[in-house]
Amino acid sequence: MRILVVEDEVPLADAIARGLRREGMAVDVAYDGETGHEKSTVTRYDVVVLDRDLPGMSGDELCKEILSSGALTRVMMLTASAGVDDRVAGLSLGADDYLAKPFAFPELVARVRALARRATPATPPLLTARDVELDPARRTVRRAGRPVELTRKEFGVLEVLLAAKGSVVSSEELLERVWDENADPFTTTVRVTVMTLRKKLGEPGIIDTVVGSGYRVPTAGSAEL
Repeated sequence: MRILVVEDEVPLADAIARGLRREGMAVDVAYDGETGHEKSTVTRYDVVVLDRDLPGMSGDELCKEILSSGALTRVMMLTASAGVDDRVAGLSLGADDYLAKPFAFPELVARVRALARRATPATPPLLTARDVELDPARRTVRRAGRPVELTRKEFGVLEVLLAAKGSVVSSEELLERVWDENADPFTTTVRVTVMTLRKKLGEPGIIDTVVGSGYRVPTAGSAEL
């Protein structure tokens, strides 16, 4: 999942980003509302973690802009104000969730995951292809019943490919969904990750390369290329 953190307290913003990345999420950061708005218009985020009290373009304004764009992005507002009236005001702006500072990081992670599930089409509890099973909730992969240990990026690539249900996924889309804005689009990052993923999954291979288009995991109902 792709997350944008918009928070003007730099240490807090960076700490949130580091923590979410450890949870396997691709995270971008903006330290002011204008930059957050710019990023949100060029990248489709599953969730924006948004400080309400930003200088310049406020969190309230940015929330309204995100909602008016028609995107499926979910917004979680952060604020130092814990009063009921403040929470009601934030939710009335269209925010999907509201969390007062200071907060427990595990709660933030749980809420972000819940919002991300609402931002994307529902997926089954298990994603499967042949004898490979991926459990998004437990973040586990098994092949023929045996566990397969994957890095966060390998897991993310496999999850996106399986969720595509036989459709081709381009390298650019994989880079956008699994990595973050710091990834160099001209590197071989995706190709190398797919290569190591194939090795870990073993034979027979389940990931096809579609020359000039990307990658796919064929399903029983997907058309042959």
